[in-house]
Order: sequence, then structure tokens, then C-alpha cells
Amino acid sequence: MTAQPVRPERSRPEAASVMDVSPFKPSLVKAVFRDVTLMHVSRAAAWAAASVTRTVLTEIIDGARGAAVEEARTKLIPRDLLSAIDRNVELEVGSTWYAHSPTFRGLTGVVYDAEGVLVPSRKRSGSRKPSAVVGAHRFEAGVRKLLRSQGATAVPAMVRDLDGIASAFLTDLARDAAMVVREGGVQRFGTVTLVMPGEPAPQQRLEDSLRDLSVRRGDRRTIGRDDILAAVTMQLFGGLRQRALTEAREATRNTSAG
Repeated sequence: MTAQPVRPERSRPEAASVMDVSPFKPSLVKAVFRDVTLMHVSRAAAWAAASVTRTVLTEIIDGARGAAVEEARTKLIPRDLLSAIDRNVELEVGSTWYAHSPTFRGLTGVVYDAEGVLVPSRKRSGSRKPSAVVGAHRFEAGVRKLLRSQGATAVPAMVRDLDGIASAFLTDLARDAAMVVREGGVQRFGTVTLVMPGEPAPQQRLEDSLRDLSVRRGDRRTIGRDDILAAVTMQLFGGLRQRALTEAREATRNTSAG
């Protein structure tokens, strides 16, 4: 009998599994970045951005599920999204989407600008200028896949809001990552720590890790993984930021950081 060749085992199966379940493909992430910057986006950076977006949406879905359970419902509705954000300020991300969503306009009633002038409801525009809102539909498949992986279902309006938040958040992340590259680091570096009663204070090594990201190494033409992680420190805070950074590093452990 001919011996069958032995298949090589993966050195880090847990890291590979994190990337395998990511609902946002690197090609989709790079498409968003192309709307924001002409810089090259490394493979590791695309994986890191996809992982961070997944972490953020997973936390939002978990919070919404908790709100739905309290009302003995299994299907998520926009009110659950508002409840999740109201209970956990860390989840208030992708805020540029809020002005476009009936869900959030309903929460605030009306919207005023810095001068106190009423902002009219946004209407669909025929403009070809790329934006997080115009491209939000690109995330619908990923959002539905993520919902299924979490054992959750949602009404179309809820999917629309998760879709929009994902698009707006990733667009903001791309802008900040590009700025990190241009400025050679995080010039507006700082930390915000929220500690709930009874919870231990964050460990010092996390703060040291964040400071390491404030100084950039590399050329000024490529967005790398660490540029994404540095942008995360600007977009997120508290426990959500720590989880996003940890999972992004794990997802890119077998990928070049460049």
C-alpha cells in the first residue's frame, strides 16, 4: 500500500480560525481604503482592519441581543441597537452614520448644527463622490454572516444600521490610519480608561503597548498593521479598544506586520 503524504499542521490554528470566520474580506476592506487614500494597504493591515470591524459589530450585536432578551424577543430591532449604545458608551462608533439613519434621528428628534440651525433630513443624492454612506451596502453580506455566527436574526432596518455603522467606522479607521502614516505616528495620542465598580484597573503593560504605537516605523507610502492598531487607539477606548487590539494582533499573527 502506498503511504499517504502527511499534511503539514498549522502552527497557529487559533489564529487561522479567527481570520477564517471574519465576515469582512480583505478585498472589501481595501476597497474602502481606496475611497479614502491612494496609499498602499498591506495584507496584514487589511486583516487587522477586518478583525477590528468584526470585534466592534460583535460587541454591538451582543448588547442588542441582551436588550431583546429582556423583552422576550429573538429577532433584533433598531430599538435594541439604541439600548445597547445607551448602556455602553464604548459602542458609540461610526457616528457619521447617525445623521443618515431614521433609527438615530428618531432618538434625537431633530438635529442642529454648531450654530443651532435645524439640519434637514438627508436625501439620496446622485453624487458619485465616494463616502461611507454611499458604500454602506457593501457590508450587508458580512453583517448577515456575522449575525448568523452569533446565532442572531435581525429585521432589515437593523441590518441596515449595522451595515451603515460598519461602513462609517471602517472609513474613519482608514482616514486615521492614513493620518498616522503621514504624520509618522499618533500625534494626538492619549488614553481614556473606563473602570466599572468592582472591575480591576487595566494592567500597565496595555498602556505601555499603546505608547509603543504612538511612534511609527516604516515608509510613508504603505499603511501597515501597526498603523491600523494606532488608528484603533484613536477610534475606540476602554475594554472595547483592548479587545479589538488583542483580536487584531491574533488575527495577524501569521501575517507580516508590514
